Amino acid sequence: MLTYHKVMSLLKNNSIRRKVPNQQSDSTTDFIGFGNLPNQIHRKLAKRGFELTLMVVGESGLGKTTLINSLFQRDLHSQQHLSNAAPEQLYSSIKIEPSTIDIEECGVKVRLTIINTPGYGDSINCTDNYKSILNYIDNQFELYFDAESGLNRRSISDNRVHCLFYFISSLARGLKPLDIECMKALHHKVNIIPIIAKADALTSDELIQMKQNIIEQIHGHHIQIYQIPDCDADEDEELKEKNIQLKSCLPFAIISSTQCFEAKGKQIYGRIYPWGLIDIEDSNHSDFLKLRNMLIIHMQDLQQVTHEFHYENYRLEKLQLKKYDGPQRKLLQEKDNELRRMQDLLCKVQGQLAEKL
Repeated sequence: MLTYHKVMSLLKNNSIRRKVPNQQSDSTTDFIGFGNLPNQIHRKLAKRGFELTLMVVGESGLGKTTLINSLFQRDLHSQQHLSNAAPEQLYSSIKIEPSTIDIEECGVKVRLTIINTPGYGDSINCTDNYKSILNYIDNQFELYFDAESGLNRRSISDNRVHCLFYFISSLARGLKPLDIECMKALHHKVNIIPIIAKADALTSDELIQMKQNIIEQIHGHHIQIYQIPDCDADEDEELKEKNIQLKSCLPFAIISSTQCFEAKGKQIYGRIYPWGLIDIEDSNHSDFLKLRNMLIIHMQDLQQVTHEFHYENYRLEKLQLKKYDGPQRKLLQEKDNELRRMQDLLCKVQGQLAEKL
């Protein structure tokens, strides 16, 4: 896969060099021009720009908005809501609020869509909280599917959810039943990245233990979170080492802040405590910088997994349903629902057996 950082590496290392032909020979140069392809790809990508849709899910008070503002150094509340995505509501509790941010850096444009979910987990009965999120993700698949099936396919806007940050309370010391239920309902629709919010509430030993507990629960309940891909063999060693560190950090433990302080002659974003100041980009205290690196380095992979795996599953199911009408279609849906119930029951039994063992 030709990722963005690989293109930039090619641009840096593979400059175009034309071999001067021997004056005594009338043979043409052995340079064809394929070495200029990375330049063409870079120009087209930079001109077209990138699109990324990021959803944040978690209980109120876990710092979701603060983290997004810190990651992209933008004020999320100052952005306008998307006109084609009206907020959805479930039992006057959970809302789906998309906002768009246009970022340009070094001539590269990124259209970033942030989807906030205020009210998640706040009601007394939270069993169906994930349904509003699931419906929104499916609706974006539906819109993309209709646009892809239309006559004008050159200007399709991609509002599919490429990544979901799932916030876990540091006070729980693991996944709550709501967390497990929600991630199991969404993991086959979107790339889930678990995040331990407000990690400064834990000691180093408690944080290590909590990460182990979460990973064990994820495996025990057969939840598929986003798998950071391995680097190619021809990547530089620094990138390989950074990628190994990113994999070992899951779930990411985050301390975020939008407050800027001056420390040792430079401006940093951090938090003040009675015992001192924490730089949120200091890897000894927070995985904030690693989370941002992961999002930038693997942005293309997040989009690719969304398109080639999650969307293709939805598209295949959609095309299969179109083959059947009336009673046959209803029967097929009933069989699919029954199969999913049996799979959920099997996962539940396996989880109970694992806990007993």
